Amino acid sequence: MKGLNALVEAVRVGESTSLSCKEVRFAGSRIRSPSRNELADDFAAFANTRGGIIVFGVHDETRAILGIPIERLDLVVDLVRELSLDLIDPPLLNIILQRLRMPSELGELLPVVKVRVPRSPFVHRSPGGYMERKGESTRHMATNQLANLIWRRSQMSSECYDSSIVPEASLDDLVPSLWNRFRTTHLDEKRGGFLVKLGMASQDENGVTKPTIAGILMASENPCRWLPNAFIQAVAYRGNSIRPSRWQNFQLDAKDLVGPVDRQIIDACRFVFKNMRMAAYKGGRHLGRRDLPQFDMVAVFEALVNAVAHRDYSVHGSKIRLRLFSDRLEISTPGDLVNSMRIESLRYLQAARNSFLCSLLTKCKIPDNEWLTVERKHFMEKRGEGVTIILDESERLSGRAPEYRLIDNRELKLTIFAAGEDAWSLPAHYDQKLVRNSD
Repeated sequence: MKGLNALVEAVRVGESTSLSCKEVRFAGSRIRSPSRNELADDFAAFANTRGGIIVFGVHDETRAILGIPIERLDLVVDLVRELSLDLIDPPLLNIILQRLRMPSELGELLPVVKVRVPRSPFVHRSPGGYMERKGESTRHMATNQLANLIWRRSQMSSECYDSSIVPEASLDDLVPSLWNRFRTTHLDEKRGGFLVKLGMASQDENGVTKPTIAGILMASENPCRWLPNAFIQAVAYRGNSIRPSRWQNFQLDAKDLVGPVDRQIIDACRFVFKNMRMAAYKGGRHLGRRDLPQFDMVAVFEALVNAVAHRDYSVHGSKIRLRLFSDRLEISTPGDLVNSMRIESLRYLQAARNSFLCSLLTKCKIPDNEWLTVERKHFMEKRGEGVTIILDESERLSGRAPEYRLIDNRELKLTIFAAGEDAWSLPAHYDQKLVRNSD
């Protein structure tokens, strides 16, 4: 109630740098005003400046609370969500919508929609261009100001995106069993302070402790609730290509791997292990069975850890894609290379896009499993040897070096080639057969 009273008082005072009021007019079953482009400009201006609130259902000049017909509230909500994704580049993902009732001059409680637009770590372009909020108006940014803003935001954008607050989440959305696993004798304190020290939470502008992107990714059961594309889409194909839909059974297996990102990594490794082929043979009376896999699972593990740890979670509409073919494994990760790195330097240089997430993965223990023998105990190590392991171990098995490709500066694609039939060539007296692990 206190927050509502503060909002009512702010509306009575009038529009400002952080508040805009919008009367909503309808023409049949559609919204006639405000226009989509005007709204997108206002949203981007708030995000580019210090954030702000837009209240739909209030006259922008008289500040009279007019309300919105309750049966049409969904039209307003749908419009806000649509334009924040489709008309603003990059899209606004963290806006908060709230249906409220505010008192009119006669004391009648009328339905309105309140939209909070947080200050963004990015610079957003809307139909009007690059906009800012000055006083009670939205206007174009001067060229020199735009250049300065781009430089300042670039220093804090994707490289620290995982430290951004998730405004609509609360600490109760973080599961105790998932964040308590990081406790040590040196971090024995109450929940809020403990989570802040680990980078899983931070205080918002009102001093309220909220989960961060890193916290949601590591300590919530369903990160997709707030980050719809924070999952791994895994598909195993029967041949060496994605066949047309008229072919039947061209997919061997398919699954969306969700949950905390360390669980996604483990589930993705199990998916590969289950669906890859294995040469199994007996080498004589005393040698017993030996397995020769298509892919080195240590290299696969390192590749998936890198994909989850270094993907750009701010890219809307893209998820990690794992594609298993008869002759190769492809892992596509959203985002450009970080810190102006080049493909050629991946083996030699180290850079972290999501520093808090990477830090948590260095503390997160690898569970017991049937497919991985790795010397370390945690998902990540600080020596930066992951890419070297991927390249060397995969080439040792298949005889062909994996390939990294950057596609349109939007996606990093890693191809690991499978061990060919020649890698499975054995003496004639060996009892050899080729199987899938799931068989």
